[in-house]
This record gives sequence, structure tokens and C-alpha cells, in this order.
Amino acid sequence: MLAEHRLHPSDLVWPLFIADGKDGEEPIASLPGVSRWTVDRLADRAREARDLGIPCIALFPNTPNGLRTDDAREALNPDNLICRAIRAIKDAVPEVGILTDVALDPYTSHGHDGLLSHDARSVTNDPTVAMLVDQALIQAAAGADIVAPSDMMDGRVGAIRSALEAEGHCDVAIMAYAAKYASAFYGPFRDAVGSRGLLKGDKRTYQMDPANVGEALREVELDLAEGADMVMVKPGLAYLDVLARVKDTFGVPTFAYSVSGEYAMIEAAAAAGAGDRDALVLETLMAFKRAGATGVLTYHAPLAARLING
Repeated sequence: MLAEHRLHPSDLVWPLFIADGKDGEEPIASLPGVSRWTVDRLADRAREARDLGIPCIALFPNTPNGLRTDDAREALNPDNLICRAIRAIKDAVPEVGILTDVALDPYTSHGHDGLLSHDARSVTNDPTVAMLVDQALIQAAAGADIVAPSDMMDGRVGAIRSALEAEGHCDVAIMAYAAKYASAFYGPFRDAVGSRGLLKGDKRTYQMDPANVGEALREVELDLAEGADMVMVKPGLAYLDVLARVKDTFGVPTFAYSVSGEYAMIEAAAAAGAGDRDALVLETLMAFKRAGATGVLTYHAPLAARLING
């Protein structure tokens, strides 16, 4: 009766991975219980989300290696994996929201979120932003409800917002990965989208220093000024202080991403008998809510929804 915070399935966004092929499920070894799904089977996951009361799913493609190039041109293919998945889900379950990742790392042969400089020592900001704009437009045209630039390039939110408005996609929202840290917790995700073994170097030149909080507030302020409708802090558990500062400072819809490494730790603890999976999942999600999260992207979304629904 006196609880200050409550969990509801509508607090959850369920990330899903897309595989090439037909009628397939590919379990991901470093994410036990999580699979890549072929496009024709994603509608079933969307129906599951709907029936559980989860309002939105997030899509991430595992692009075949033969289509990964230095210039990430497959990202601009209107018939690529993510665009086919958007259309299939919207045809089958139009009431479920679709959030799409706007970044080039699932499409580059080098695993970075943007285009590399000629000497391959850094990511080039402005040429990358130009591609991200086109990528966001293609996803919006396919039916995405929310585009989520996760690349951390400067100025990309404003450029995407202007382009969406100009092309008539006024109802497509932007969830900016505004405070995305160069974290050690992303490993299983990179396995899931097939980029871990491809990555040359690291992403510290464009993702945030884990030591910095003030920088996160400046990044959020810039993204909001450029037209972001909502912002995200990523990862989640190790950055609850950042999440709380962002929500307290700006008071806007603020999401947290409970990332793949966090999911894997809970699964490993449960498998080792070190903790009860259900209790760990719900306590973790409550921590996000208590810190101010409007919602949480979590691979545990279907489990959590079932537990909440009783």
C-alpha cells in the first residue's frame, strides 16, 4: 500500500535480434535464453509482447558477413533485414511499437558505429551523420515508430529530426542514446549482432568516459535541444547515478538500457545457484524505476512481464 514505485509491463521495451533466412531461431551462447529470429518468426514475438502488455520492441539485425562493408552501404538498403522485419511486424501486429537502432556497426566490416577516416584511426563525424540521416529515413519509411540513434556522433539528432520533418515523418519519435558509455558490459550484444570479432580497436573516441557525469548532462542537453523526444542512459546498473541526475535535471522521458552484460550476469548467477532469477530480475528493474527511469530496455522483458502479471 505504501510502495513508492511500481513495475508494470508498460515500463518495458523488449530488444530482439534478427537473423537472415527463414523459419529459424539461432540461440546466442553468451546470452542464454536469447535468440536471433528470422523475419518470418518475429511476428510471433511481437504477438507475445502484445499479449504480455509490453508496448514496444527494439530491433537489431545480425547482417550477413558478405553484406558488411567499410562504407556500411547495406544500412541504406530499403530491403535490408531490419526494414523487412519492420514491415512484417507492422503487417501482423500494428499495435506494437517498433524502435529501431540507427547506427552503422551492424553493417560495417570493421565493427564501428560510423565511417572510418582514411588512416582508420578514428570515426569521421559528419560523413557518418549524413549516412545516419538516410538510415533513419529508410527505417521511418518502412514503418518504425521510434528511431534511436546509438552512434554518439555530434549533431546527429538535429540532422535526423530535420530530415524526418522534411520527409513528412512528423510522428516518428527520436529516442537518443544521449549518454552511452564506452563500457565493458556490451560483449554479448556484439556477439548477437556479429560485430565483436570484427571490431578494430575500441569505441572510446566517440562513446563516453565511465568517469564522467557532467559530460552526460551536457550530451543530454544538446540532444534535447536538437529535437530528441526522449533520452537514454546506457548501460544501466553501473550508471544509476547518471540516470537519476538526468531525470532530476531535465524531467523528460528517460530510459535505461539493461545491457547484455547485465543480463548475462543475472543468468550466470541464477545458473550457479547464487541467486533466484525472478527475484534478481524484479529487484534490478525496481532499481531503474527508483532511479527515475520512464522505461527499461531489457532482454528479461517477457519474463518480467509474466512475473508482474502474476
